[in-house]
Amino acid sequence: MNMKDQNRCEWAGKDPNMIKYHDKEWGVPVHDDAELFEFLVLEGAQAGLTWSSILNRREGYRKTFVKFDVLKVASFSATDYERLLQDPGIIRNKLKIKSSISNAKQLIRIQEEYQSFDQYLWEFVDFQPIQNQFKTLSEIPALTDLSKTLSKDLKRRGFSFVGPTICYAYMQSIGMVNDHLTDCFRYAEINELSKQ
Repeated sequence: MNMKDQNRCEWAGKDPNMIKYHDKEWGVPVHDDAELFEFLVLEGAQAGLTWSSILNRREGYRKTFVKFDVLKVASFSATDYERLLQDPGIIRNKLKIKSSISNAKQLIRIQEEYQSFDQYLWEFVDFQPIQNQFKTLSEIPALTDLSKTLSKDLKRRGFSFVGPTICYAYMQSIGMVNDHLTDCFRYAEINELSKQ
């Protein structure tokens, strides 16, 4: 069966970037702090925009945010901030850029407290992805009680652009929840991954 014949979640559409993201990344449990930071930045940047517009700038983000090295981003100066504002490879939104730098600083505090951002995040789901069983896109919630709890705790710790809806999209992208539709070929694959 080739990729075109695969039954996948409708939101992937026909955009090759979206299909690749859906087939290879979305819902796969992430435990690397740099990757977790990357998705946090990208989900925040996506607020009010389409995910495809962020994916199309992903390499720009990786370059600009030095491969999401948290320590380097946390030490960005006012000059770095101005440089980011001029960079066409990312979303040039003042608040989102400031948030990314500030969130890096808060993330380091969590690493000091929990040994890793991974440890902190995955504790919210008892270190086991939630396996939902949605049959249609309309069943998938925009936020949940758990995403509200995560959002509240991140905000308490000084994070921004981490509202409950952004947090739920984040949880989906880093595999804390498996929201592939049950008839999607990735649903069972992601389910199996969570058992390893």
